[in-house]
Amino acid sequence: MIEFIPLFLFFTICVLLMLGFPVAFTLAGTALAFAAFGIYDGVLASGFIGALPDRVFGIMNRQTLTAVPLFVLMGVLLEKSKLAEKLLHNMSELLGGKPGGLAISVVLVGMLLAASTGIVGATVVTMGLISLPSMLRSNYSPQLATGVICATGTLGQIIPPSIALVLLGDVLSTAYHQAQLQMGIFNPESVSVGDLFLGAVIPGILLVSFYLAYIVFKAKTDPESCPAIEIEHRQSTTALLMGLLPSIGLISLVLGSILFGIATPTEAAGVGAFGAFLLALQAKQLPFDVLQNALLSTVKITSMVFMILIGATLFSLVFRGFGGDELVQQGFDYLPGGKYTALFVVMLCIFLLGFILDFIEITFVVVPIIGPILFVMGFDPVWLGIMLAINLQTSFLTPPFGFALFYLRGVVPASISSSVIYRGVIPFILMQLTLLLVLTLWPELATWLPNKVFG
Repeated sequence: MIEFIPLFLFFTICVLLMLGFPVAFTLAGTALAFAAFGIYDGVLASGFIGALPDRVFGIMNRQTLTAVPLFVLMGVLLEKSKLAEKLLHNMSELLGGKPGGLAISVVLVGMLLAASTGIVGATVVTMGLISLPSMLRSNYSPQLATGVICATGTLGQIIPPSIALVLLGDVLSTAYHQAQLQMGIFNPESVSVGDLFLGAVIPGILLVSFYLAYIVFKAKTDPESCPAIEIEHRQSTTALLMGLLPSIGLISLVLGSILFGIATPTEAAGVGAFGAFLLALQAKQLPFDVLQNALLSTVKITSMVFMILIGATLFSLVFRGFGGDELVQQGFDYLPGGKYTALFVVMLCIFLLGFILDFIEITFVVVPIIGPILFVMGFDPVWLGIMLAINLQTSFLTPPFGFALFYLRGVVPASISSSVIYRGVIPFILMQLTLLLVLTLWPELATWLPNKVFG
């Protein structure tokens, strides 16, 4: 019975999270309660809890995590200064005159916002407020309109610079080191956030291509669901393109500095935040209250991430103290079919957990447990990281707790039911799962670019 305590711990946390308790305090409080029981009963050494201060100090000293508040600030500035609204307006004028053109504009602008911000909530809410009224006025199918907006908002999970990739890269780096030490490699290689950024470029472009192909297919087969829109005062193409250049330039600066080895992801995040600040000033959309709100939002989001990280660290300590990692390893050893069966089970579990848990919770709780085991089996860390990122992306779209669905539900008219939104995202979930299959068959799509750049 004692050997199953780690499973009881994991199950208890999932139940409490489903009941709506705060994530960080649920992770830490439940772990402490189980630890107190284990120490009292003599099945857990108190030294595991004593290691927590060193773990937390190590977290706060990770330079990679400095990129989190900087990328958050970059995204919040672009959202609150209405630069995203101007971007969508210009793109809509370029493409909106054809069937499906407005939906294509939403996807392309969402891709740019994802590359600019990496914040799913900001992108979904912004696109919902800006584009959904226009799509509904143009007689777009509510199911298609809401599906496009939700799915496009989640591109911030996979298109760099992505906060999800920053967090995942940090966790995978630690897991990869543990795996190499277990294999007797005492001069371990490292996997960096920059590796994941480069590895996500081609899969991200593929996913956007899937979205665009689906919209074109709908425009051909069901033009009434995405009709052309009428544009009263059309600007010149040159003027529209000039309106797109600032955001594209900022994205190129951030990603290019990483791609060419000029800056680390953390340094590039600083450049991006400063660039977003300058763009907002240039557009005269940055009064003091907007800047104050942007900074306050950044502090709140960053505090949430780090509190969850500390809670997850405590959970990980207690889980390992009860022998949870060994239990998981034994479970994988009993699976038939080798390492790909283990990978399938892990990806399926993460997909199902995405129905009830947020990507941050899965990243900090599940990935540290299964990461070292899969690396010992021989999976490439960059490829596995991209596979996990795409799988985690679906957690924003899967009912009942998909956060993108919640974000959009808060800004859509009452006439659009939640069931309409749920049906709208199903094709896009299938496209994300298709991308996972494509990457399984051709892992070079994720590994070629990092190998080319970093060798």
